Amino acid sequence: MHSDVSWQRFKQFPRLMWIFLFGSFITRGSYYMVWPFLAVILYEKFALSATEVGMVLSSAAIISVFTSFVGSSLSDRIGRHKLMYLTGILYIISFSLLAEANSVEGYVIVMTLCSMATSLWRPLTSAAIGDIIADPKTRELAMQSLYFIVNVGCAVGPMLGVWLGLTGKQSSFYLTAVAFAVLLALLYWGFNHQTRQDVALAAGASSNDNLSDATSGTESDGASDGENDMTSDGVNRGENGLSSDVEVSTKKAAVVSRKQIVAILLQDKLLQCLIFANILCMFIYAQMDSSLIQYLTRAGAPDLLTLISGMIFTNAMVIISTQFLLLKLMARFPLVKRIQIGLLLLICSQIWLAFNPLDLFWGWIGAIVVMSVAETILFPTMNVHIDRLAPDHLRGAYFGAASFYDLGFALAPLGGGIILDHFGGQWLFLTGAALSVLVIYLYSILDRLPRPDFSMFKAD
Repeated sequence: MHSDVSWQRFKQFPRLMWIFLFGSFITRGSYYMVWPFLAVILYEKFALSATEVGMVLSSAAIISVFTSFVGSSLSDRIGRHKLMYLTGILYIISFSLLAEANSVEGYVIVMTLCSMATSLWRPLTSAAIGDIIADPKTRELAMQSLYFIVNVGCAVGPMLGVWLGLTGKQSSFYLTAVAFAVLLALLYWGFNHQTRQDVALAAGASSNDNLSDATSGTESDGASDGENDMTSDGVNRGENGLSSDVEVSTKKAAVVSRKQIVAILLQDKLLQCLIFANILCMFIYAQMDSSLIQYLTRAGAPDLLTLISGMIFTNAMVIISTQFLLLKLMARFPLVKRIQIGLLLLICSQIWLAFNPLDLFWGWIGAIVVMSVAETILFPTMNVHIDRLAPDHLRGAYFGAASFYDLGFALAPLGGGIILDHFGGQWLFLTGAALSVLVIYLYSILDRLPRPDFSMFKAD
C-alpha cells in the first residue's frame, strides 16, 4: 500500500484528530524545555557517575514499559477514553512533583511515574487514531502528522526555553503539567463531540435501513411479536431492547480474552522479531537523549547547553522540514524497504559521531542531521507497520506489545553509561553502528516468519 499526502486527506481528519495534534504540540514543547537536561541536572546536583545516572533513567523507564503493555491491552476492554483521562491526570501529578524533587530517591520515584504516563499515552493515542479514522491511507497520514507535530513541539520547546531563560530549569516541569490540564479539557470536549457524531451517524444508518426494509416489503408478519420492535425514535430494537448498531458495537467491544491475546502474541513470530529489532533500534536512538549528553558533559565540550539545545533543535527542524517530502519520495517503496534505507543512514550517523572531534560544534550538528533524516523515515513508519499488522479488534493489544520497543529506550541510559565508564564514547557509537547492521538483517527475514490464524480466536 502506497502513501498519499494531499490536502483532501487532511480535510478528512475529524475534530478529535486536530485536538490530538494541538495537544501533542503544547505538551511536547513544554516537556522538551527540561527533560533532555535531566542527565546534566543529576550529574551537577548529585555528582553521579555515568552508570549511576543511566541506572536512574533506566529503572524508571523499564517499569513503564510493562505498565504500557498492560494498560494498552486493557484499553481494548474498558475503553481508551477512560484510560486517557487517567493517564492525563497521572501526567499532571507526576510532572508537578518532578518540579519539586530534591533527592535521588525522589527523582527515581517521580521519574518512574512520568515514564509510566508517557508510555501509556503514546500507544493509547495511536490506537485511538485507528478507532476514529477508518481509511488506511488517511490513518497513515494522521500518524505521520502526529509525529510531525510532536517534533514541531520539540523544536520550539528548547528554543523558547532558552529565550525565556527556562531551559534546563527544574521548575519548567510545571509548564508541562499545565499543558496536560489544557489537553484534558480539550479531549473532554472532543470525545463528547465524537460520541454525538457517531450516535447521529449510527441513527441515520439505522433509519435508512428501516426505510429500505419497509419499502421493499421484506418485513416479516411476525415482526410485531417483539423480535424487531420499532420505537418512536426510528431505531430498530433487538430482543435486548438495544439498537442494532449498539449491539454490533457491543460485539466489537467484547474482544478476545486476555488469555487469547497472550496466545496470539506468542504465536505471532513476525511480531516478536519486529519487536526485538525495534528494541535494538530504540536503544541506538536513545543514546542521543542520554549517553551522548552524558559524554559531552563529562568530556567538557565547549558551550555545552548551547550544543545540547542546538542538537535538539536541529533534530526537530530536520524532521519538520523533510518528513512529508520524504514521505512523498518514498511512497513507492514498501514499508520494510523504507525502514532499511533509514537504518543505513543511522549507521552513517553513528560512525560520524564516533569519530567527530570533541570541540567541533558543527560536526556534532552534522551527525545529528543525518541521524534525524534516518529517524524521519523510521519512527512514523514503525507505527504504520504495526497498524497494518494488527487486527482491528486487537489494535490496542498490538500497540501495547509494540510499546516493548521502549525497552530499548529504557536500557539505553544504563547500557550507554556502562560503555562510557569502561570503554569511552567512540565505542558507544561504534556499537550503535554494529547493532544497526543486525537490525537490517532482522527486517530482511520478517516476511519468512509465521503468523497466527486470527479466525481461530473468537471474541467473548
